[in-house]
Amino acid sequence: MSGGGASGPADDLRARTGSSPSLVLTVVGLYLRRVGGWMATSSLVHLAQEAGSPPARTRSAITRLKRRGVLVSQPRAGSAGHVAGYVLDAAAEEMFRRGDRRIFGPRMMGSDEPWCLISYTIGEQQRPLRHQLRRRLRWIGCGAVAQGLWICPDHLRGEVEGILEDLDARGLATLFRVDQLDTPGPVADAAAQWWDLEGLGARHRRFQHTVERLLPSGAESGPESAGREGAEAFRRYLRGMDAWRDIPYVDPGLPSELLPHDWPGARSVELFHSLQTELADLAFEYVQGVTAH
Repeated sequence: MSGGGASGPADDLRARTGSSPSLVLTVVGLYLRRVGGWMATSSLVHLAQEAGSPPARTRSAITRLKRRGVLVSQPRAGSAGHVAGYVLDAAAEEMFRRGDRRIFGPRMMGSDEPWCLISYTIGEQQRPLRHQLRRRLRWIGCGAVAQGLWICPDHLRGEVEGILEDLDARGLATLFRVDQLDTPGPVADAAAQWWDLEGLGARHRRFQHTVERLLPSGAESGPESAGREGAEAFRRYLRGMDAWRDIPYVDPGLPSELLPHDWPGARSVELFHSLQTELADLAFEYVQGVTAH
């Protein structure tokens, strides 16, 4: 969910899972468009608080989203006068639509599908641009083959081209569609060098540890949640999606034969679908009730 350059929408907004900036961004991404494209400040603060973000930190996170060009302040008339609230900036709205495709449609590359190679030459005098490009290619799941040469499944080509256009670097890069990789040793060994599979696996396992405790079948219940089924479903779903939404970006969905035998990615996808099946509708009903007031 990256924008353009340093001042682009949502550029460098990634934050620690469970932190106030991350929770607020997750609320905005999941619900602001679904409730009509406008949300009162009080509703956004309330929802973030239910998910575990204190109001003061929520307001700071909202200010950051405004400064980054994600949220635009837009008060509306209410029964008691003007009500403070927000809409999405037009560029941020497109960013979230792209994010939806990645977050809600995790995809694994088939063994017979092509690769995309990204070759670029960016001189030392353009070091900041080179840093931006590397960071953003890594963020969408590309692997680093060598200096100035990156690789990803070809179904991510459109996202690569979007990054190059955003950075005004399309003329500095050449993209190749490759059907077969010829590496000095097993391709799986090369993939382990190009991608941080150990780090990706650890992210999957942290997600699984979080979500297995949040799903109704594994979540603890008690008197403190009695009568708050909607709020509790929202809290669990929001925190589960907050833990999930980065994973489909950094994990490109490599073919199974290139992954360790105990790769946890498939289990993460199963848990993501369980979140949708068991909690998504209840959570949205709760959000509708909060934002209707």
